[in-house]
Amino acid sequence: MIAEKTPSTVTVEDYLRRASERVNEALDRFLPSEQDRPGDLHKSERYSIFAGGKRLRPALCLAAYEACGGRGDGALSAACALEMVHTFSLIHDDLPCMDDDDFRRGRPTNHKVFGEAMAVLAGDALLVQAFELVAREGNAACALTLAESLGSKGMLGGQVMDILSEGKSVGLETVEFIHLHKTAALIAGSLVMGAQMANAADSTVKELREFGIKIGLGFQIVDDCLDLEQTTETLGKDAKSDLAKGKATYPSVMGLDASKNKARELIDGAVAQLRALPIDGTVLESMARYIITRVN
Repeated sequence: MIAEKTPSTVTVEDYLRRASERVNEALDRFLPSEQDRPGDLHKSERYSIFAGGKRLRPALCLAAYEACGGRGDGALSAACALEMVHTFSLIHDDLPCMDDDDFRRGRPTNHKVFGEAMAVLAGDALLVQAFELVAREGNAACALTLAESLGSKGMLGGQVMDILSEGKSVGLETVEFIHLHKTAALIAGSLVMGAQMANAADSTVKELREFGIKIGLGFQIVDDCLDLEQTTETLGKDAKSDLAKGKATYPSVMGLDASKNKARELIDGAVAQLRALPIDGTVLESMARYIITRVN
């Protein structure tokens, strides 16, 4: 195990809370009002994006931006775009044709409130508006990173394999493919986008991408374990749903204890890599460790 650094004066919980406040305020400005036509669409978007959540991806983006020397709100649009595409993915993921979930973040899923058609359109709108935000920043590299994180070689590719693997006996290689693409790709992309907005060196961007892949995979493994161990109330969504649906998860292939060990190994490896970079990675290290200690 890696020795702990001297703790920062700002806890990871404080950082996440402050980042969440900044992102929520900006999202409220960026997103159309419910009073703007078509109001039903905008209400559906806002219902899901302001339903709570950790805001982990935008927080990672902001932390990477600051670690690479960025100052002020230069990465705030990118951070908001990340939360918008994450919410788009959750809305669509919950649909009956996908995971058919009834609850998300402690309340009924979008399609349960607004209907399936409006949920699909709300997700589509958030995806398009996210790219609009990034485009207005004029950073083509950042827009490319977001697209690559989401496409068939990123989150959507992972979702496809997740669906195709339901109820089947799959090996570790398939589970890793799903998790690397469905979850880790966007988490890594969040760090890369923050670094790109700070005009970080290509070598730093590359290392932060690898750091993000490791913590993203660790994050999803922990999610798999929490699904088995926590209650619906704690998770804010149906507990043991992965097991009920026959999802391809690390615990289903490796067992619970081995999965937890794998997550710890990934985070330790990520932290070691981060410490070798010529940046102040204190906050990023704290966020990496938070991933394996969280309860939801």
